[in-house]
Amino acid sequence: MTAPAWLLIIGAVVTCGGIVVSAVPQSMRTGLAMQALGVALIGAAGGMVVVGDGSVGSQFSNGFGPTVGVDPLSGFFVASIALVSTPALIYARGYLSESHHASAIAVTTGAFVLALVGVVIARDAVTFLIMWELMSVAPAVAILLVSRSAETCRAVLIYLGSTHLAGVGVWLSMLTLAHLGVFTDPHSLAAQPMVVQSLLAGAALVGFGTKAGLMPLHSWLPRAHPAAPSQVSAVMSGMMIKVALYGLVRMLFEWLAPLPAWVAPVLLGVAALSCVAGVLYALMQHELKRLLAFHSVENVGIISLGLAAALLAASAGQRQLAALAFAAAMLHTLNHALFKSLLFLCAGSFQTQVGKLDLDRLGGLLRTMPLTGASFLAGSMAIAGVPPFNGFASEWLTLQALVQLALHGNPTGTALGALGAAALAATAALAVFCFVKVVGLVLLGPHRQKAVASSHEVPPSMTGPVVVLAALCLAIGVAPGVVLGQMGHLSPFGALPASAVGITLAVPGSGVFAPVALAAFVVLCAAVLQLARRRAGTTAPSPMWICGQVPDSRLAWTSAGFTKSLLLVLTVVLRPRRTVSVELDGVLVHSVVHESEVPHLFDELLFRPVLSRVLAASRMLRRTQSGSLRAYLTYLLVTLVVVLVVVRVGVG
Repeated sequence: MTAPAWLLIIGAVVTCGGIVVSAVPQSMRTGLAMQALGVALIGAAGGMVVVGDGSVGSQFSNGFGPTVGVDPLSGFFVASIALVSTPALIYARGYLSESHHASAIAVTTGAFVLALVGVVIARDAVTFLIMWELMSVAPAVAILLVSRSAETCRAVLIYLGSTHLAGVGVWLSMLTLAHLGVFTDPHSLAAQPMVVQSLLAGAALVGFGTKAGLMPLHSWLPRAHPAAPSQVSAVMSGMMIKVALYGLVRMLFEWLAPLPAWVAPVLLGVAALSCVAGVLYALMQHELKRLLAFHSVENVGIISLGLAAALLAASAGQRQLAALAFAAAMLHTLNHALFKSLLFLCAGSFQTQVGKLDLDRLGGLLRTMPLTGASFLAGSMAIAGVPPFNGFASEWLTLQALVQLALHGNPTGTALGALGAAALAATAALAVFCFVKVVGLVLLGPHRQKAVASSHEVPPSMTGPVVVLAALCLAIGVAPGVVLGQMGHLSPFGALPASAVGITLAVPGSGVFAPVALAAFVVLCAAVLQLARRRAGTTAPSPMWICGQVPDSRLAWTSAGFTKSLLLVLTVVLRPRRTVSVELDGVLVHSVVHESEVPHLFDELLFRPVLSRVLAASRMLRRTQSGSLRAYLTYLLVTLVVVLVVVRVGVG
C-alpha cells in the first residue's frame, strides 16, 4: 500500500474519531482539533497524488458497490478541501465556544467535510450519490441548529428544495451513465442517439450547475450561505460549490465527451451572466455575508468561463489553448476557495464582536481588530483581483485564454471569446468597485455604533486560521507559476506551455505577467510612501465641515450612497423600488423616511411565477384527496383501464 493510501486511511480514521469526540460537550475543542488533523492528513494524501501524477485505490466502475480512489483531479479537489476545512475547523474551536448546540454543530461540520471528500473520491454512482446527498443535508442541519426563525427555516427550505429538485439531473445522469457502462468505457456513449447525449448533458448542467450556484439557478445560495455558522459558510462557499464543479468537469470533459455542439456556448453564456449579474447584485447588498454570497456566484461564473473556453478551444483543435484555459479555471477554483473562506471566517469574527453585519453600522474595525482586519483586507484585495494577491493571476490567465480564443478561434469561438472577455473585464472592474466600498465601510472610518467602538480582537484560535489563509493568498499571488506547474497535468488536453509555469507567466501570442517583480514594486512603493509620511509628520485631526450641523454618524457615507450613481445608470436593468414617507406636524415637515430596495429579478420574474402556478396546481390536485373510498377505487379502476388499453395498442 502506498504512502498516500495510508495517509488517506489514517486521516479518515482520525477525522471520524474527532467527530465522535466532538459529540461530548466537554471535549468538543479536542474533537475539532482531531478533525482538523485528520482532514490535513487527507489533504496531504491528495497533494501527494497531484504531485506524483499517479492514482490510489480503485478506478471508476459501473457497479453499485462502494469503491473509492484518488486520481490527480480528485487529489487536487481533496487538497483544496483540506486547505479550506483545516483552518475552518481550527477556527470553530473558538467560534463555537459561546454557541448553543456547539457539540452538535461540530459533529455536523465534520460530517459535512467528510461528505465533500467522499464525493470526489467516490468511484461508483451509488457512493457518489450517497455522499452528494449527505453533502447537501449536513449544512441544512447546521443552519437549523443555529436558528429556527421563520426566515432561517424558509432559507433552508429553498436551499433543500432547489438543490434536490435540480439534483434529479445529477441522479439521472450518474445512474444512466452507469447503466450504459460509460464509467469504464467512455466511448460507449457514442453509440447512443444524439438526443440521449443532449438529455444527459442538459441534466448534468442543471443538476451540477444549480449546486454550484450558476445563474439563473442560484437563488438558494445568497439565502443559505449567510445563515450558516461561519465555519460552515466558509466551507460551503469555499468548497461545496466547487465540488459541484468537480462533478461538472467529470461530466463534460470525461464521461460525456465528445459533447453536443450546444453545450459549450450555453455554458459560456450562463457563466457570463453569473459573472456580471452576481457582482452587480453583490454591489447592491447592505449585509456583509449576503454580499459575499453573491460574490460566490460571480466567481463560479469566472471558473465556468475558463471551462467553457477550454471546451471551445478543444472543439477548434487548439489543445494548447484548451489546456491553458482549463488550468486557469482550476487555479481560480483554488484561489476562490482560499480567499472566500478567509472572508467568511473574518465576517464571523466581526459578527461575534458587533452582532449584525449591516455595512452601514460598522466602520473602523481595522483599528480595534488589527489581525482580523488586516486579513480581511488581504482577502478583499484577492477577491477584487488586485495584485500581488492570488485572484489577479487566475483572472489574468482566464482573460488571456478568452482573448486568444477570440483572436484565433473559429467564427463561433471568436464571438463567444469576445463575449466572455468583455464579461470578465466588466466583472473585474465592478469587483474592485464593490470591495472599495466594503473596505471603506467595514475597516476604515469612524465607528458607527457603540458595539463597534468596544470591539476587540478575537482569540488566537480564530485569528491564526485567517492569518494563514491570508498568507496563502499572498504566496500564490507572488508565485502562481509554481502552483500552476503542479496542476498542468490535470488537463485532459496535454501539458501547459513551458512559459506558463515559471517565475513569470507568459501566454504564447499574448502578454507576460511577472508577479515577483510586481510584488517587489508594490513593496517598494509602500515603503516610499511610508517614509514620506513619517518625514511629513502628522497633523492633529479636525472635524469635517458639515454646514454647521452637529456631527452625527447617521450622516456618514452609506452603502446605498456609494452605489447610487451605478444604480441610476442601471435602473432599467435592476428596477429599484423607492418609497418616500413624509410625516407632517400641522404644516411643518416632522420627518422624511426614504427606503429603497433592489429586488432580486430572478425571483420576481422566474421563480415566484413558477412557484405560484405549482401551488395552484397542487391546490387543484388536493381536491382529489376527498377521503372517499369509492373515489379512490374509481381512480384505480380508471388507471387499470388506461394501462390495459396502452398494452393492447402496443401489442397490436
